Amino acid sequence: MLKRKIAFDLLIFDKLSDLSQNDQKLLKDAIAARSNAYAPYSKFKVGAAVLLENGEVVIGNNQENASYPSGLCAERVAVFQAGARFPGVAITAIAISTLPSERIGATPAAPCGNCRQSIVEYEQRQQSPISIIMGSEKGQIYKCSSMGDILPLVFDGSFLNDS
Repeated sequence: MLKRKIAFDLLIFDKLSDLSQNDQKLLKDAIAARSNAYAPYSKFKVGAAVLLENGEVVIGNNQENASYPSGLCAERVAVFQAGARFPGVAITAIAISTLPSERIGATPAAPCGNCRQSIVEYEQRQQSPISIIMGSEKGQIYKCSSMGDILPLVFDGSFLNDS
């Protein structure tokens, strides 16, 4: 038997002003995007802001539907919009902002599994990491250097190729 430990560094900031100016701006863009989320069923509003290597920022927010699987998370709205509007331009960072509720308090929410899979495929396609900044309306802010860090055993296209 072989035992292997998988770990990554998670940076934890106490307040927005502890972040770099660029990260502060991106998280503020995610907070602004969150205000337009359509979440009448869950009441769980999420905003995302994607920073591209050309300096453009693309936003997204969660869009729910009475048929829950038909909705889309803020992260994928932003990432897919970035891919459609700026094909071939690498994503360098994504900030995610959630509105705290009594259930989750001020703990930042990490992307769901579908969003992790989608973002890690962008990392693989562009062959560079995408830093992830996760914040809430109040409380600590989390940052990690790559989606691959929080999805270490990724399912990717190599499993689908015959070669």
